[in-house]
Amino acid sequence: MSDLLSLAAAIASGSVQVIDLTSPLHHDTPILGLPPEMGQTARFELEEISRYDDRGPAWYWNNFTTGEHTGTHFDAPNHWVTGKDLDDISQVPVTRMIGPAAVIDKTAEVAANPDYLLTMDDITAWEAANGTLPDGGWLLLRTGWSKFGDDPAAFANADEQGPHTPGLSPQAARYLAEETKLLGFGTETVGTDAGGAFGFDPPFPCHSLFLGNNKYGLTQLRNLDKLPATGAVVIALPLPIVNGSGSPCRVIALV
Repeated sequence: MSDLLSLAAAIASGSVQVIDLTSPLHHDTPILGLPPEMGQTARFELEEISRYDDRGPAWYWNNFTTGEHTGTHFDAPNHWVTGKDLDDISQVPVTRMIGPAAVIDKTAEVAANPDYLLTMDDITAWEAANGTLPDGGWLLLRTGWSKFGDDPAAFANADEQGPHTPGLSPQAARYLAEETKLLGFGTETVGTDAGGAFGFDPPFPCHSLFLGNNKYGLTQLRNLDKLPATGAVVIALPLPIVNGSGSPCRVIALV
């Protein structure tokens, strides 16, 4: 109990900072667009129920509509066909929503090449400088992409070839999903996979490999520049939607 009280006191005093890694939800929150012949996720929308008026004189509230994978969200294993028999979002143990963070910074590389893919050499170099990736932890890829988070067109960065956004190489995704004890992978972009991942082998390797290995994804994170390479603790709390494949969530870091 003394450890918990000490943590609470440290948060209250500011010696432990609480950093919000979550993008706000509103109509213009970027969403992932699929080819038109496929099903599409819904934008975030509010429908007012009452606002201190004849529909409810003392209260304001709304209905909201959106997809499970809108804004900062948590991918459950059953989101992908490789994890179809694994946990839905309501079944993910809460102990697996909290873990130490490893932050790999590739903002300079992504500024030069928006299609940049994290490689095995990048991971090896990071581990040489910072130690092994943490068991039961989150790997967060810092790219600076969240600076486009309020501009859906810039965030998608798409042309006739498709979106151009950074992510993991297939080799790095396979290593992280199969050879480490990470909880999952977090990114600043609209999804965990790079924009060109439809053409990879396998296609969409982050989704296929992480979720198929009972690991998780976090997307549209912000403020990764406020985290150290090691030492932060990430808490990612989705809604427990029964049979859900994911959920918008509030993600914070203790630093």
